Amino acid sequence: MSLLRDPLLWLMVLFAALLIGLPHSEPLFHALFPEQPRPLYQQAGFFALTLAHAELVGISSLLAVVIGISAGVIVTRPAGREFRPLVETLAAMGQTFPPVAVLAMAVPVMGFGEKPAIIALILYGILPVLQGTLAGLAAVPAAAVTVAEGMGMTGWQRLWKVELPLAAPVIVAGVRTSVIVNIGTATIASTVGANTLGTPIIIGLSGFNTAYVVQGAMLVALAAIIVDRAFERLSLRLSRHRHAQ
Repeated sequence: MSLLRDPLLWLMVLFAALLIGLPHSEPLFHALFPEQPRPLYQQAGFFALTLAHAELVGISSLLAVVIGISAGVIVTRPAGREFRPLVETLAAMGQTFPPVAVLAMAVPVMGFGEKPAIIALILYGILPVLQGTLAGLAAVPAAAVTVAEGMGMTGWQRLWKVELPLAAPVIVAGVRTSVIVNIGTATIASTVGANTLGTPIIIGLSGFNTAYVVQGAMLVALAAIIVDRAFERLSLRLSRHRHAQ
């Protein structure tokens, strides 16, 4: 695929253009929202908010992936199978529990800032990763495991060299869902003092300033689309590699 015809590249260019152009777009938003005396969010730079948002999503998603995959692997091993219903129930509870409620309970203990937001995002992101891991490992052909056993591989060798590589496309699909959900959910972290792209959205909603909401929402939506396309490309490569083996 030519770089000039790469949709992902153009989406990234558009995102960069928005970051560069938004600080200079006050005349445009003043024309679009003439009723607003201050139509451009200027309390913090959009670039700094984007970095803070990416950091929050990155840390919480990484921890959710580590916990979700580890739990999925453990409960599919003979020693941990009896804990599978409990682990699945706890993960489901974590996602169904509203993130706002988690933030409300975590703030008195951890204070305002990123820490309560990370806890909420981890709880919200574990279930898709866990489900992807369980489904991926369950889809590994029994013949492949039998061959690995015949070659004298230990249980952990089969896991790392056979099961996880074959389950990777399905696991990545779960990770993809988790990260995309966290990109959107991280916007509410601004309600507890964390700087994210949700900050202009929250301030815009509280101050009835639709222009602020639009500015933050454009960046969040475009970031989610870019990450989704990147994961889609990764999934295709993993699938091709799996079929080539």
